[in-house]
Amino acid sequence: MACGELTTTQVVEHYLSSIQQQSHLNAFVHVFAKDALERAAALDNKLNDPTTWGKLFGVVLGIKDVICYKDHPVSAASAILKDFTSLYNATAVQRLLDEDAIIIGSLNCDEFAMGSSNEHSVHGKVLNALDESRVPGGSSGGSAVAVQAGLCMVSLGSDTGGSVRQPADFCGIVGLKPAYGRISRHGLIAYASSFDQIGIFSMGIEDAAAVLSVVAGSDEYDSTCSTEEVPDYLKTIHDQRSYRIAYFPESLEHPSLDPEIRSAIQQRINQLIEQGHTVSPVNFNYLNYIVPAYYVMTTAEASSNLSRYDGVRFGHRSNTPLNQLDDLYSRSRSEGFGKEVKRRIMLGTFVLSAGYYDAYFTKAQQIRRLITETTDQLFTEYDLMIMPTVPAPAFHFGEKSNNAVEMYLGDLYTVFANLAGIAALSIPLFKHSNGMPFGMQVMSSRMNEPILLNFAANEMKNQ
Repeated sequence: MACGELTTTQVVEHYLSSIQQQSHLNAFVHVFAKDALERAAALDNKLNDPTTWGKLFGVVLGIKDVICYKDHPVSAASAILKDFTSLYNATAVQRLLDEDAIIIGSLNCDEFAMGSSNEHSVHGKVLNALDESRVPGGSSGGSAVAVQAGLCMVSLGSDTGGSVRQPADFCGIVGLKPAYGRISRHGLIAYASSFDQIGIFSMGIEDAAAVLSVVAGSDEYDSTCSTEEVPDYLKTIHDQRSYRIAYFPESLEHPSLDPEIRSAIQQRINQLIEQGHTVSPVNFNYLNYIVPAYYVMTTAEASSNLSRYDGVRFGHRSNTPLNQLDDLYSRSRSEGFGKEVKRRIMLGTFVLSAGYYDAYFTKAQQIRRLITETTDQLFTEYDLMIMPTVPAPAFHFGEKSNNAVEMYLGDLYTVFANLAGIAALSIPLFKHSNGMPFGMQVMSSRMNEPILLNFAANEMKNQ
């Protein structure tokens, strides 16, 4: 575009064509073709004067169907929000638009971001473009596949316990979860408010860094958003330096870890040492408590957050004639929510009940505090921490659908960063013997995304 060889309209038309040709992947819930073309035409009027361009001029993005875009539908992939139209822009969306980005559509996901396979969507499952018999990961499966299949340049997802990093791993792309509070949650439909974070999918580190520089920063609409200054992330990339890196031996010795993933990570550790990095094992005694604590706390928060969907103020309302308000609530929610969402609401309500609050929720909070304190102490001695992203590569559809516990254990390595509130990124580095990609997860201390992006950029360059 800068050379005058391409217009913004041509770029948008290319992606619209690709979306149509690969519509069977079911990555998009809604395609905003008319709006995208109108916005591209407006940007074309500025083509001859690059000094007027925003930082993301002509960049074509997709957003997960839990992120609000004014006057556009948003459903959280749930029947409870069928035909609902957003009344405002999420802060992240507004910042993208202010920098001349183009939002081409909303992307499929697990209902209310609850899932690890994208099999729990009222819009149907999303297919992994590398092997359509396998899941793309979840909950941000549509966001991952859209980038993987070349349907947009970058995309936004949300990460409550790994919902950006796990699908990025399954699809062989970059998945970045910034530290909690780095990106405003205003306009992100809540699953678990103290865990949720908007994340970024891209093919390379530079693209993720460019988008993060735009969407990050304080926001008067979100009191949990950090007020720390946002660095120019692109300037932090490709700085050659040695790092002090920690890893948990328990994570590599866990029986659920695929042997090929274990071997690949161990070999990578050896390579990092050869490159001059200091890589040290650090004992961590809470690995087996991470998933139970996470699911107790997130389902409790979900039970509270989703209570607003009652069929009265907004959302699906049952057409069945009923005489009692409680019956209307029950019927509307039973019809509107899917099986997995109901399961998590019930679990969350249980752990918050009077007889079980201290036994479950309070204990989970104590575990979270221990993990946070241990993590903070670890990062006084080390710059980064590495870990597998997932226990195994992308599995086949239906393989874990009837075993919720096995599905939940797939989050073993990703929920740690959400519990501790730190930044984490999945780097696409490896290929399994079954032909599917998998990556390595790298984590940094709170608000220290520059060191994370720099390390990941060098890792991909050295691959």
